[in-house]
Amino acid sequence: MLEQAIQFRPRRPAGRLERVGLWLRRHRNAIMLLQWLVVLGYAGMVIVPAFMPLPPAQAHIWNNLRLFAQFCFWGLWWPGVMLATVTLGRVWCGLLCPEGFISEQVSRHGRGKPLPRWLKWPGWPLLAFICTTLYGQLISVYEYPQAALLILGGSTLAAIVIGLLYGREKRIWCRYLCPASGVFAVLAKIAPVHYKVDRDAWTHYSGEKPSPVNCAPLVDIRRMTSASECHSCGRCAGQRDAVSYSWRSPFSEVLDPANEARTMDAVTLLFGVLGVATAAFQWTLSPWFLQLKLGLAEWLVNHEYFGLLSDQVPWWLLTHYPEANDLFTWLDGALILAYLLLGGGLLGLLLLLAPLLASRLLQTPSLSWQRFALSLTPLAAASVILGLSMLTVSHLKAEHVWLGWLAYARILLLGAGMLGSALLAGLLAARAPTRRWRRLLAFAAMLWPVALIGLIWYQVFFVW
Repeated sequence: MLEQAIQFRPRRPAGRLERVGLWLRRHRNAIMLLQWLVVLGYAGMVIVPAFMPLPPAQAHIWNNLRLFAQFCFWGLWWPGVMLATVTLGRVWCGLLCPEGFISEQVSRHGRGKPLPRWLKWPGWPLLAFICTTLYGQLISVYEYPQAALLILGGSTLAAIVIGLLYGREKRIWCRYLCPASGVFAVLAKIAPVHYKVDRDAWTHYSGEKPSPVNCAPLVDIRRMTSASECHSCGRCAGQRDAVSYSWRSPFSEVLDPANEARTMDAVTLLFGVLGVATAAFQWTLSPWFLQLKLGLAEWLVNHEYFGLLSDQVPWWLLTHYPEANDLFTWLDGALILAYLLLGGGLLGLLLLLAPLLASRLLQTPSLSWQRFALSLTPLAAASVILGLSMLTVSHLKAEHVWLGWLAYARILLLGAGMLGSALLAGLLAARAPTRRWRRLLAFAAMLWPVALIGLIWYQVFFVW
């Protein structure tokens, strides 16, 4: 009787947010048109400025296309993408991303080869993210459109090749290889909206045979419990009266023991977003970096080793723009790599200590170190948005825009990230069926990474 009641229960009226998902499913043509427009805008901002001369000293965002494109792309676009991922899930991937869209479109005419085992290795997004971050810093991707065209154009070309080889109308590049995919997967875990799947409704659906769903990122919709892989495109909304665009607590996914806390997500968060990315955002301001560079340069001169001080390097290997008086030497390149890899790696290891200790103290299978590491997701979101917004601030300062509110906004955002992670870690520790002193010690241990990242950003914004 219970099964029959479930099978024939009336369909409840769709809520306002649920209707948004259904609208996205019904208007695929309009979304595709929007995606083509984004592709054109993306191409224009990446390609055109690369062939323009350096802007004159008196140029502004509103009268120089190169500066305008640079501000839109790095100052607005990418901070906006991260903010959208934290608040709405991976809507950028599903509705706007030009790489994913192009890869899916070309895959319709590809070879459709079976996916090789090596391609499915879960570490590719993190490795690609670290390599892209390192290379971008070496060639100053944020400052020069030629560097942006090289990295982003190369990434788009790779997405097209993967689509042609393995696609079959799927986004293989996005699922397995995209450098930003691992970061998006982590940040989407705290989005307050997601596509919720009602397993009972799916199983006992008795209506008309539904149209099949082409889930481009290869998600098993019926068993989907996480927003990490879902691209929030709306194609599955309303499927079998079981999939709905819904509100949720931002903490619900990390707290839910039914959602697997994957090792690669935890490693990406600790060593990628909070490790290497943090080092990449702040090395140019670090007095430690400058002192090390000057000390090594002096030692090399005193010992007449001048090879590392040469700046005769092609621009696609190290920053080399004599007309802008911006030249990296081999020493600069080596120090940047060392600072990002060693500094980011050391920071990741220091952050890792807390989840390991908290998990060991509680000795509860569902409270693994991976899950405690994911409790730092709010802090990671605040950190990456703060880092990317530094580019926005640089452009606004150059235009003499009033920024008296900036310090308060930074404190508010960083404080929200720190408070969110501390609260999430405390909720996890409170669930452990163990002695109170162990729960308190586990919570105290998780305050260490929160305080460490907060101290780093305090140094960047208010000391250096």
